[in-house]
Amino acid sequence: MDRKVTIQDFIDSLGMAGLLTSVGGEPSCSAIMAFYTEPGMKELGAREVKSVTYNSKEVSEGALFVVKGAHFREQYLNDSIEKGAVCYVREESSAAGDAECRIVSEEEAAAAGKRIIERANASCLDIRVKDIRKAMPVIAETFYGKLSDDLCMVGITGTKGKSTTAYFMRYILDAYMAGTGGRRSAICSGIDNYDGVIEEESHLTTPEIMELYQHMSNALKSGIGYMTMEVSSQALKYDRVTGIEFAAGAFLNIGSDHISAIEHPDFNDYLEAKLRLFGHCRKACINLDCEEQERIRSASADCPYVITFSQRDSNAAVFGYDVRSSEGKVTFRARGRSIEGYEDFDEEFALGTFGTINVENALAAISLSALLGVPIKYIKSGLAAANSPGRMEVFYSKDGKRIAIVDYAHNKLSYEKFFETIRGEFPGKKMMIVFGCPGGKAFARREELGTIAGHNCSYSIITEEDYGEEDVNKICSEIAGFVKAAGGKCEIITDRVEAIKKAITLMDDDTILFLPGKGRETREKRGIRYIDTPSDADVVLQNL
Repeated sequence: MDRKVTIQDFIDSLGMAGLLTSVGGEPSCSAIMAFYTEPGMKELGAREVKSVTYNSKEVSEGALFVVKGAHFREQYLNDSIEKGAVCYVREESSAAGDAECRIVSEEEAAAAGKRIIERANASCLDIRVKDIRKAMPVIAETFYGKLSDDLCMVGITGTKGKSTTAYFMRYILDAYMAGTGGRRSAICSGIDNYDGVIEEESHLTTPEIMELYQHMSNALKSGIGYMTMEVSSQALKYDRVTGIEFAAGAFLNIGSDHISAIEHPDFNDYLEAKLRLFGHCRKACINLDCEEQERIRSASADCPYVITFSQRDSNAAVFGYDVRSSEGKVTFRARGRSIEGYEDFDEEFALGTFGTINVENALAAISLSALLGVPIKYIKSGLAAANSPGRMEVFYSKDGKRIAIVDYAHNKLSYEKFFETIRGEFPGKKMMIVFGCPGGKAFARREELGTIAGHNCSYSIITEEDYGEEDVNKICSEIAGFVKAAGGKCEIITDRVEAIKKAITLMDDDTILFLPGKGRETREKRGIRYIDTPSDADVVLQNL
């Protein structure tokens, strides 16, 4: 941090946002007045905040600790105080705070100030807010500043294809920077995060707001000019990107997914969350080939400048056509026209990744790049070099006769697109699949994916996929029921590594093994912990 941020700065920001309910056990109206009238309170407010976090393990001297999370225990707060936190922020009912909003006298404020100072000196300052989710972006921006003013942010949302499109953008921007003397671009994706300082496998599609601002800050300090990130419906619904502006954003597609009591109660809620992306974008692009066009175009009015891309509508600003695939290599042509500040083009592009399924994502990346003003030559070289780890990765046995494909596909849309692609690329081949569904969310996937597997695969092995706190056997049994109802054959092996090994032993030279869901992830969520495991790709490499 190059600037000093104080407790007073957070009090002011939370107060101006209408979120503050109390400080140091006193109503916000009394506390705020005390800060401006009591000398001791002014000294308390001037205390420096050196870091912000909701992870008690990361707390150090001078931290602001945010109390949040379904698994929060009071011991985490006690640990943070012992480690030297100067204040903590936690949620309380808005009704309690609103009831105390009134004009207070200087005498009342002085008395409140003395009580606040006494309590703060005994422990650390207790700050209460109406909504901790809405408070976190305010806290992050107060500490770090409005970083998206200085870092060119690219945001991508959609039911499928976010990771691939993000990686296409990463390679395009890296090619652009390599050609113009800039630094490698940053990325926050469902696969990994890189910001010039941190390079790690990710747990969430979109990081929590504290981590996101840390990544942005690291990128700027590292001299990085661009960051591409996946923007999930959960991030948009629960304020993980509030206050962040994207120089360019993409709406890829929409399908029924993430419908559950803890995610989205219905499709309408899911779509509405996705559509919030437009309110964060200076420029955006829309896929004309996806459903819900009327609602998407209506919501896009929140963005100052919008273009379209398509493989079906030749009137789109970016139109893809003449798609070809030979020996796993994909080429296509794309025509761009009438894009503000960008020359019209009609060029052939090649993809460094397998599968015509990725042309849609490439068109999104071309559109985003044009919105950012990236020259065509860098878009072409970036797409040709792009390789997303664990995304449509094809592995061959030593004799070249058996094939396994590892991918992150995890929902109905991505499964359907995969099987459509494979039927075109490998006509007549049988399909075998090893897959599962996550615990505690997206319950509709169990029927959807089980049915698709039953229809398309000669054999299915049902296994774990981040079952969390739900019974893995129950999840697998539910999926197996839908596989069988669709006419498929299957068995359950809950250990994912053993399931893949078994599938490999069952393969013949006429079978393609599909391993969706986990790609190159090296952890499984079992209970509330992430357990280190070999990735699907590693298991295939060792056993195929």
